[in-house]
Amino acid sequence: MKTDAWLDATGDVNKPKENYDIMQKNVFRLCQLKICPAGWMMFNSSCYFLSTSSGSWNKAREDCRNRGGDLVVINDDDEQNFLSTIINKEPWIGLNDIETEGSWKWVDDTPLTKHWAKKQPDNGGGDPQWGEEDCAQILTYKLWNDCKCSSSMQWICEKDPV
Repeated sequence: MKTDAWLDATGDVNKPKENYDIMQKNVFRLCQLKICPAGWMMFNSSCYFLSTSSGSWNKAREDCRNRGGDLVVINDDDEQNFLSTIINKEPWIGLNDIETEGSWKWVDDTPLTKHWAKKQPDNGGGDPQWGEEDCAQILTYKLWNDCKCSSSMQWICEKDPV
């Protein structure tokens, strides 16, 4: 065997340049591969983290930011359907009307798509026991509900893979 040639997968001797080019392309592809950190799940080029602890909407957002992301922004039905498969409780999402009542917006200012549950958002329905409901959660049946931001629940973070 020549010392300046390499064997390919079939055992044939190829020119070193051809093998080098193939290896270089494969290394480039591997370098472009993006993954989610341990404990995060990938779906459609985003990473998702479902918390195991509970807290207020503000605590949830702070935790997501500390993890390098933010509360999840739901952009389409596919993402909505995916999220419904990973939850078994009703966690916070990155949607609120804290600044202006009735003007719901995502944490990244993405235009709002609506998946509200029937008669939602209702800002507590005027019942003083519920108070102001300015933060949103995703229900286990894929729709959204507005809640008091101080309520304690799990949350879903989202970030780009690395």
